[in-house]
Amino acid sequence: MREIKKIAQNRKARHEYHIEDTYEAGLVLQGTEVKSLRLGRCNLQDAYAAFSGGEIYIYNMHISPHEQGNIYNHDPVRPRKVLLNKKQIKSLIGKTQQEGYTLIPLEIYFNERNWAKVVIALAKGKKLYDKRDDIAKRDARRQAERALKERNTY
Repeated sequence: MREIKKIAQNRKARHEYHIEDTYEAGLVLQGTEVKSLRLGRCNLQDAYAAFSGGEIYIYNMHISPHEQGNIYNHDPVRPRKVLLNKKQIKSLIGKTQQEGYTLIPLEIYFNERNWAKVVIALAKGKKLYDKRDDIAKRDARRQAERALKERNTY
């Protein structure tokens, strides 16, 4: 079995949102976009997913134009269609209409069959005190690990 090649990851997403559920989906891409993805030229920093005409699109996902793309190059931040089952789309529409829920892409990768896949998360925004609490827990865990490591070296 081949190793899955991660292309891009939205690292700030887990800091900014509570992740409720994740979905693996396909993407509708142009040829030059796939070539740029293979070179790792993608940014998910401000990307989000939204509904349009009963379908899901990812907005603000930046895929750099391919150097040898000439006239066939794509718009770097064009909306890209997400491929999910109709049942999953209807379920996501119902969940996102609840207060505070949104869809965000977490990562993009190529699967074993060399198809570009995106992991979309159903997420709820964190409040400032939630973020502070997470930082405090992370610091406490690091200090405990550091103390344990120092204790084991003697």
